[in-house]
Amino acid sequence: MAKLIHSMIRVRDEARSVDFYARAFALAVAERLAFETFTLIYLSNAESGFELELTVNNDRAAPYDLGDGYGHLAVSVADLDTEHTRFEAEGLSPQPIRVLSHSSGGEARFFFVVDPDGYRIEVLERGWRFA
Repeated sequence: MAKLIHSMIRVRDEARSVDFYARAFALAVAERLAFETFTLIYLSNAESGFELELTVNNDRAAPYDLGDGYGHLAVSVADLDTEHTRFEAEGLSPQPIRVLSHSSGGEARFFFVVDPDGYRIEVLERGWRFA
């Protein structure tokens, strides 16, 4: 059976992105692999074996066009209200908390935050189907 191991996004400023993901999600550099024309930075934390791969292309100065195909990354947290308050204190500009209710009785509480390159990240409270 297949096992999801990482997702990759392209970023322009390694330091700015590493700082954002450390402050927002406690992700730390697990490995940094420099090549001639690009660098791969793998971020992870103790909560999950899944990694976020940041790709920095050495010759890229212009922002990436995210287009209309990218949706968002999602992370789950135990206490959404506490995390939202922490994001505000960190100056990460989280959007307001929202609730999505399904006819099955399930309910998702979440907010979005945007990283330095414009990638949207959904922060969901653990529960229902979001462990």
